[in-house]
Amino acid sequence: MAIRLAGDFDTSYAHDMAIIRNRGQWGMTLAFVVMLFALPFFLDAHIIGILNLIGISIIAVHGLNILLGYTGQISLGQAAFMAVGAYTAAVLVKAGISFWLALPISGLVAGLVGLLFGLPSLRIKGFYLAMATLAAQMIIPWFFRNVRTDIFGGMPGLIMQPPRLGEIVFNSQPTIYFPIMLTVVVCTIAAKNIARTRLGRALIAIRDNDLAAELLGIEQFMYKLRAFFLSALYAGLAGALWAMYARSINPEQFSLLTSVWYLGMVIVGGMGSALGPILGTVFLRGLEEITTQLAPVLSRLFPQLEAGLLAALGPIMFGLALMLFLVFEPRGLAHRWEILKAAWRLRPFAH
Repeated sequence: MAIRLAGDFDTSYAHDMAIIRNRGQWGMTLAFVVMLFALPFFLDAHIIGILNLIGISIIAVHGLNILLGYTGQISLGQAAFMAVGAYTAAVLVKAGISFWLALPISGLVAGLVGLLFGLPSLRIKGFYLAMATLAAQMIIPWFFRNVRTDIFGGMPGLIMQPPRLGEIVFNSQPTIYFPIMLTVVVCTIAAKNIARTRLGRALIAIRDNDLAAELLGIEQFMYKLRAFFLSALYAGLAGALWAMYARSINPEQFSLLTSVWYLGMVIVGGMGSALGPILGTVFLRGLEEITTQLAPVLSRLFPQLEAGLLAALGPIMFGLALMLFLVFEPRGLAHRWEILKAAWRLRPFAH
């Protein structure tokens, strides 16, 4: 049970289920949303570009969290499902369809592909399921690289024209910030509420004890497929937004390393929490940006360091952070945040 302040009690069932419980929380939420969408007017394009990348990653990690954190099904193919969304959006826009219509279609197409690779979850789980999803990571980029190069562009990939909305052309980091963050907000609200529905409770039951869930009448296969569909749908939306962000897509952008990064973001942020993907993505993307800025400084201060070591600084820091979190904070940043909030509410009492 969550620790609440004195005087914060439930007056109805709806109040008990509410995420935002009082006027103070509503005020802070609205202030945060206003500040979030006002950032492009105060920050430079480079920082906005970093925030756009973080937003796209949050959407993909939310999807992976539904599959891994809620359902307990591991996946190493999230970047591949992003590729499905990105190429679907690029091909549809090239065919003359508006990007705003191509965006949800890309999510649905990626979700259907996710269903296909979720079929083995009926018979296998754990390490073997990870290998099955790894097959998606190998097959899908190969497909876009070698099949119908007249449509998918082969190895060079595709160029996507910037989307338009009336007279507004979304061709810069500040302009694309708004649709990206709007999608992040909608996907976060949806992910937060999934755990509160019948679907979410069934997924959590399967994660905790799949045999007990089956004895309770939960049809595992159908719910696992739904989890794979939702996970891939989120990845497809992220991929379509990536196509708008990058403007040029090719299969190498959706590598196994990208899927591993997303998996690390779920672990660092905290599995099974809607806040976890946000915290994990911000932490690891921020760490990546810091190491990128730090490498040239280190090369000037220590000329004897090899260029290969400086180039590998990002992956080294990622691996080190992941190892430390697995050892010292296995439940992630979201769990630590809950502990800090409880300690603040219990002050000045130590217990």
